[in-house]
Amino acid sequence: MVNLKTKYMGIELKNPIIVGASNLVTHPENLKRMEAAGAAAIVYKSLFEEQIQLESLQISEQMGEFEERNAEMTSMFPDIEHAGPEEYLMNLTKAVQSVSIPVFGSLNAIDEENWVDYAKKIEKTGVAGIELNFYHVPSDFEISGRAIINEQLDIIRAIRKEIKIPIAIKLSPYYTNPLYVVNEMDKLGANGFVLFNRLFQPVIDIDKEEMHFPYNLSQHEDNRFPLRVTGVLYGTIKADICSSRGIFDGNDAISMILAGANCVQVVSTLYKNKIEQISSILQDIEKWMSKKGYKKLDDFRGKMSKKNNHDPFAYRRAQYVDILMKSEEIFKKYPTI
Repeated sequence: MVNLKTKYMGIELKNPIIVGASNLVTHPENLKRMEAAGAAAIVYKSLFEEQIQLESLQISEQMGEFEERNAEMTSMFPDIEHAGPEEYLMNLTKAVQSVSIPVFGSLNAIDEENWVDYAKKIEKTGVAGIELNFYHVPSDFEISGRAIINEQLDIIRAIRKEIKIPIAIKLSPYYTNPLYVVNEMDKLGANGFVLFNRLFQPVIDIDKEEMHFPYNLSQHEDNRFPLRVTGVLYGTIKADICSSRGIFDGNDAISMILAGANCVQVVSTLYKNKIEQISSILQDIEKWMSKKGYKKLDDFRGKMSKKNNHDPFAYRRAQYVDILMKSEEIFKKYPTI
């Protein structure tokens, strides 16, 4: 019998499959299905500062309607649909209490003060840890990449001082050098890194001449960059690695663990193949391990990382050049004439 236990951010998990943040986790019945299917942990849907700001504005507007109170009013209180972050925090608390597996909070704020404030509130819900979503949408020509990184490092410092639960950093893949960024954040005490965030990019409807932001799910090929970065980082940082994007089946999860991941996050495959796909992924891992004679994940974790790979060019630029030089192979697969 193989042992699928792993550790992530110092927390022991029964297996390496974590359900990533998405709308799926906001439905209580789905949380139960995820746990029953074998998920080791769940990341609750992110709390976005823009969302909180909008809700606060709506509340202010609704409260303003009741400034001129009179005897004919049927109620002394406005009809408030949302109550700022309190509604999110209440639902997160319920999620933590509804399952026996670890639940992680997820936060994406803007100002340092709000990052810290919301992180402290999320900690009070009883989550096992918190995932900080870092990404920057370029819109200002005056802000340098160095300034963006420095701001994110300051946020980690501030949050680390205020909360005791483990912190994971979920990064965008669009840093000039993500290895440098991870290394700097690792020095500040980040307990884990999620590689990488999937961002929603716009498309243009050329008939209506309108911008749209479709909810595009990951594809298998999306796991290649996270795989490479995971393989390079393994054995070089103190924090644990959770690989994300393009992980649909057991083979994808095994590949990430071979590269050095402690665990993986899945979302798109649950939309495409239903929540019970978690069980299938776990079965695939167990069968492969039994076939290979591995008893536990540590027997093969990082075996194909840069640190342990005997091919000196596997993770280097030379590999890319070598692929380009073998152009005849792609012509065989995709004949053009």
